[in-house]
Amino acid sequence: MTRNNFTYEKRQRELEKKRKAEEKARRKLEAKRGAPGEPTTTEEETAMPEEKDATPPQLS
Repeated sequence: MTRNNFTYEKRQRELEKKRKAEEKARRKLEAKRGAPGEPTTTEEETAMPEEKDATPPQLS
């Protein structure tokens, strides 16, 4: 019988929820500023650009 990796899957779901919440807050802030078409960069986006493209480690 295989053992499921519940904690890893749960953490991935939590990270996805957090990412979606941050994206929603960013869109809301842009709408409040009145410039939804202008691309804006925050300190957080410029500090950690490699995290966006990071893929989860492959388990073998």
